[in-house]
Amino acid sequence: MGWQSYHLDQAAHELVIAYRDRSEALNQAHKMRMMVAFGLERFWGEHLRLNREKDKAKSDYWKDTWNKLVEIMAQAGVVIPNDDVSSGETAAIKTMADKLWSFPEKQRKVALAVLTQLCDSMVWWTQRYKPANGDNSGGDEDE
Repeated sequence: MGWQSYHLDQAAHELVIAYRDRSEALNQAHKMRMMVAFGLERFWGEHLRLNREKDKAKSDYWKDTWNKLVEIMAQAGVVIPNDDVSSGETAAIKTMADKLWSFPEKQRKVALAVLTQLCDSMVWWTQRYKPANGDNSGGDEDE
């Protein structure tokens, strides 16, 4: 089998469109791209921090991005842990983190590369679709 794009750009586009009108969340794509460097565990855990801080839209954006990564990697035959920790129970969160820390190194590297590209695409689409001056026209006055 040759190169497979797994439709990363389309997945990024869908995520950005879904959050475009939630201005408090839209700029999270830039933060996501930076967070990739810190690893899967920290990227995954960010939605918990934001949810705790009552930033529901931001938390949802991070979690939806994680879910999309899990979905994309499953297409490639790599199963990334994605336990439901919505209960907020410490034991459930610890179990999920432990699964990520014990995730096979080769698969981890591939997942991080895919996540990097997904986030790069999200940043690109965010820059194109971000409402100008608070309106939702999506137009760029420079063009």
